[in-house]
Amino acid sequence: MNSQRRTPHIAHLDLDCFYVSVERIKNPSLRGKPVIVGGSPNGRGVVASASYEARAFGVRSAMPTARALRLCPHLLIARSHFGEYEAISRKLYVRMKELAPVVERASIDEMYLDLTGCESLYHNDLFAFVKRLQQIVWNEFTLPCTISLAANKAVAKIAAGTVKPHGVIYVPPGAEQEFLAPLPIEALPGVGKKTEELLKRHGFITISDLQQATPERLKDLLGKHGRWIFEVALGRGPTHLEEQHLRKSISNERTFSYDISNRSELESKLFGLTESVCSTLRSRQWKARTVTVKLRYSDFSTYTRAHSIPPTDDDAIVFRTARRLFREGDTRALAIRLLGVGLSHFEYEAQPQLSLYPSEVKRGKALQAVDALRRKFGENIIHTGGV
Repeated sequence: MNSQRRTPHIAHLDLDCFYVSVERIKNPSLRGKPVIVGGSPNGRGVVASASYEARAFGVRSAMPTARALRLCPHLLIARSHFGEYEAISRKLYVRMKELAPVVERASIDEMYLDLTGCESLYHNDLFAFVKRLQQIVWNEFTLPCTISLAANKAVAKIAAGTVKPHGVIYVPPGAEQEFLAPLPIEALPGVGKKTEELLKRHGFITISDLQQATPERLKDLLGKHGRWIFEVALGRGPTHLEEQHLRKSISNERTFSYDISNRSELESKLFGLTESVCSTLRSRQWKARTVTVKLRYSDFSTYTRAHSIPPTDDDAIVFRTARRLFREGDTRALAIRLLGVGLSHFEYEAQPQLSLYPSEVKRGKALQAVDALRRKFGENIIHTGGV
């Protein structure tokens, strides 16, 4: 038996400003201009994604849209279409599965590909294949992306961050420490603003400084997290990919631009949120058994309530439950600033069971048709109607 262990080869594919890229496919006039996908500036809207042209003005994700406009007065704002983003991400995942034996969706715009053992398949030049892979993503999806290749997930992710946007990079096995050494400590995953400030107060400026420390020193400063930071600084990281990452929940919530007191208006907003989460559910061929409703009052107090139902992906059934939970929770004479609907405890139905009732079959086909129209023309093109 051959006991020689194969060298891991992990690629990290990161879609560049993904939401903006999708909106540019739909509207090519947005290309080359400072663009954000986000909410209205006339209230509490925030930036979900910013183009690199907008980032040059200091615009960042999670920033209030109003502030983004102050930084960049000629900023263009595109409204979000999260159902479309999820559908495109899923199609890309399926395509990548045709090219790599194991693919992990880390998020809607990030994937890891395990190319270990694929050297002969790709002419013993995996870096050349990764370059070609980037071109495949552009040719077939019109999506710019950055791709890195390294011996583990942590180094691959860090490397991708050094060549964004639209870069390709390879960190050969054994070169991890040398590659990481000159980078700033904030390049490490898990080093947020507070951790960065703490480490810099103790003289850690570059990853080289962390490499020269001891795991005990970093553990004293950061607890168990310090040991992990030390390992990654040395170029170590996981190589195992989770091929089927099953989300534990699907949710959509909205913070309103003004506090709403009108309960009919609130239930209309609740129905829109329900349509969104059910559309995502059907795109994954899942059915949910738990419905959760979240509401936040104007004084920031928050109410969350959940209820279990027979597995379903039907907007009307979910909405009936969501509306009842909303009415049970809406017990205060205060305006509401946020509403949310969540689904969880999924069942996968690649081949739906045959129904004894023709009306259920017709209903399912109608919902699929509605989803197709929304994907093509936008989420507000059609609604199924309240119940």
